[in-house]
Amino acid sequence: MKTTALVPVLLLTFASANGFGAGPRIEEVVFESHGATLSGSVAIPENQPIHAAVVFIHGSGKQSRNLALAERFAREGIAALVYDKRGAGKSGGEYEGNQSVSEKNIALLADDANAALQKLASLPAMKGVRVGFAGISQAGWIAPVAAEKGDLAQFLVMWSGPVSKVSEEDIYSKYTADKDSVDALPTYEEALRSRTEKYIWPDFLGKDTDSSENLEKLSIPGLWIFSDNDGSIPIGLSIERLRSLRKAGHHYDYVLFSGLGHNNMDGTFATAIAWIKRLH
Repeated sequence: MKTTALVPVLLLTFASANGFGAGPRIEEVVFESHGATLSGSVAIPENQPIHAAVVFIHGSGKQSRNLALAERFAREGIAALVYDKRGAGKSGGEYEGNQSVSEKNIALLADDANAALQKLASLPAMKGVRVGFAGISQAGWIAPVAAEKGDLAQFLVMWSGPVSKVSEEDIYSKYTADKDSVDALPTYEEALRSRTEKYIWPDFLGKDTDSSENLEKLSIPGLWIFSDNDGSIPIGLSIERLRSLRKAGHHYDYVLFSGLGHNNMDGTFATAIAWIKRLH
C-alpha cells in the first residue's frame, strides 16, 4: 500500500522530521476566556531557532492537553501551546457535550483558541515568531472561525479537518458509521442520495457552521492533511472546496495520504513540519 498520495497542486517535500533538537523547555500558562480560567502548557525549543509557534486545537470530546504532542513540535523547532479544553483537566468553565457543534459552542471554542494564541504570542520567546493554529477533526471548523474573529493567526495546519458544513459532515459520518475503511469509501453524494428523509438542521443549534465560508474571508496560508480511508469526514467534498478556494486565489494546500485513517497525525507529522518551516 502506498504511504502517500501527493495532490498535484502541492509542492511539499516528504522528508522525515529530524528529531535531533535539544529537549524543550516547558512553561505552564493560564489564560482567560468568557469568564473561565483555562490552563495549558507551552513547549519551547531549546538551543535551536524557533521557526514558528502553534496553538493546538482539540477535536471533539472532553480532552485535556497533549503535552507529548507539544514536545514533538518543539523538538522540530516549533513552539506549541496545548491546553485543557474548558471543563476538562485543570481548565475552568463548562464542557458542552450535548451540543458541541452548535454555532454557540463552536464560537466559544474559537474564542478559547484565540485567547490561547494571544497568550502564546505574548511570551518573550515568541517575539518576531510567526504564530498560527494547528488542530485535528472538529478543529477544522473551530480554527477558521477563530482566525476570522482574531487578528493574530498567520497560518493554519489541519489534520482531517472538514472543509464543509457541519450538516454535510453529519450526513456523511452517519452513512459511514464514522468508520475508516480498507476499501473505497463512498462519496458525499452517495451518502446524500442514500437518505430516505430530508436532512433538516435543527434551529436550536444556530447557524450550520461552514468552514469554507470562513476560509473564503481569510488571507493566510493553510495546509490540510487527509487520508483516503477516513470515514469520519467527507474527504472528496473537502478537497473540492479547497480547490475552489485555491482557484479564487487562496494559499490553501492539501495532501492526501493512503490508508492512514482519521487519526493520521503520527504518519504525517513530518509533512506538517516541513510545510510550516517553508513559510519563512
